[in-house]
Amino acid sequence: MNRRKSLIVALLCVANGVMAQSVEDGLKDIYYGKYRSAIGTFEKVNAAKPDERAYYYEGIAQLSLEHKDSAAAVFQKGLQAVPNSPLLQVGMGRIDLMNGNTAAAKQKFEAASTATEGRNGDVARAIADANTSVKGGDRGYALTIMEKLLNNEGRRRKEQYTATVADYIEMGDAYRALGGENGGKAISTYDKALELDPNNAEAIMKQGLVNYNAKLLQEAVNDWTKATNVDPKYAPAYFELFEFYITPKKNQLSWDNAATYLQKYMEVGDPADKLKNEYYLAAISFYKKDYEAAITKAKSVMPTVTEPEEKAKFTRLVADAYLQKGDSMTAKQTMDEYVKAVGDSKLEANDYKLLSEIYGRVKIQDSAQAAITDSLASVYLEKYATLDTTKDVDHYREVAEKFKSLRDYARSAQWYGKLATDFTDEQNPGKIQDYFWKGTMEIYANKPADADSTFGAFVAKYPNQEALGLYWRGRANMLNDREAKEGTAVPYFQKFFEVGGESKMKSNLLMYPYQYMMIYYYNKEDKENLKTWMDKVLALNPNDQAAKQIQENMASTAKASTKAQPATQNKK
Repeated sequence: MNRRKSLIVALLCVANGVMAQSVEDGLKDIYYGKYRSAIGTFEKVNAAKPDERAYYYEGIAQLSLEHKDSAAAVFQKGLQAVPNSPLLQVGMGRIDLMNGNTAAAKQKFEAASTATEGRNGDVARAIADANTSVKGGDRGYALTIMEKLLNNEGRRRKEQYTATVADYIEMGDAYRALGGENGGKAISTYDKALELDPNNAEAIMKQGLVNYNAKLLQEAVNDWTKATNVDPKYAPAYFELFEFYITPKKNQLSWDNAATYLQKYMEVGDPADKLKNEYYLAAISFYKKDYEAAITKAKSVMPTVTEPEEKAKFTRLVADAYLQKGDSMTAKQTMDEYVKAVGDSKLEANDYKLLSEIYGRVKIQDSAQAAITDSLASVYLEKYATLDTTKDVDHYREVAEKFKSLRDYARSAQWYGKLATDFTDEQNPGKIQDYFWKGTMEIYANKPADADSTFGAFVAKYPNQEALGLYWRGRANMLNDREAKEGTAVPYFQKFFEVGGESKMKSNLLMYPYQYMMIYYYNKEDKENLKTWMDKVLALNPNDQAAKQIQENMASTAKASTKAQPATQNKK
């Protein structure tokens, strides 16, 4: 009887061991991007017995779903169950960092590192991850933390730390976040992770991120594809491919490819995250340009959405679908109602970007209201540009060109100026065009002094473009001398012709200096030079109105002079 009881107990223990979920199970869910499943796993672990790692990684899963408040609540609950936990202190430090309180965050990171003597893998990786992933994090500090963890110099054998795959990936992330010349070090560090686990799809995927940052687009796609081949269930790699193809950049944007990889992502994604799956079903219709289906699907789900972050995503999808199908007024109404419901303080960068796009496309008959709408389009774009602080050439150029399309030339000039001054020539190979557009937008914005200064700097920086710079300095100075009486543009146009600029410029652009010089010499009553420039004007356009008017004026003056001569002779 006792033996039978023992056997039953043993079988129950085995069964419980199989069924009981562990922190490692939750970490596996996080690895595969199954964040809601991970949350469920960690909650079960903590229900059985509070565990600081379970609380911490549950918080990280919440953050991966963009639920900052929920993550903070989990970390706080964990500290109540496991007081003075260094790992959970790091979690709270991460929340501080996200809230912009870098000093409080650094204090918590340092306290946790000191408490563990920098030798706890979970704590070190948590500190490093916070500083590489969160805006305002100290990337160099992240690398230092990981170097300290892996440094066994002077330590006895039993005190030595054995690096794990996760450690090398985290250190690779630190190098990647530092950017520039550290890209090669990131690749090498991810390789170390792959030496320990050749089938680690995360390390391969992140090598793709390094290549993408280095503008090696095909290599990045190859890495992400390799990650999916190594582990066909690795959803994050499919998601990177999806995001690559929805990015509106040259050699990237492909709605068909985006829909394909989004479908593959959903096939291996988190079954517990039903809301995300519903959103992506609507998104697939959007990317296939079936906008009506996208709207219908999203609207059917929205009444069940309670989390603000999710509601924002669905609203943007619906509004954008209306916009893409040509119904800008309904798109505007959708976003206006959302803004009114949540308030300006809750809007994020993507909200302002879409609002700017919508307001820029709305067609309103009333001229006064149309002016207000155009102005709001610029205001929303400015807010988007301010909130999205990504220092990226493509992002800056997107903003500059968008302001240009909105005819907000002053702001366009500012952003072209940032492209010209905030990046090295290596970072921005197209800087010469950005200098040019900065000055051109200043001319369009009627800021001749600014444009004159810009094109002066343009000629100094690019002497081989002297003719172009001189031409536009002349055009800028024309704005200060609209009647061509002062001749402020004359020196620049004269030098432009002296350096052979005439042969490099299109005829429609040459008409500006030709006409200006013609009118200037007419005002100066310099008939010889007047004839030279008038001939050039009429050669381009025999019916030029300015030239015709001058000819008529001169003929009238000559006729009056001829009539006056006999009268004078009679008096004699």
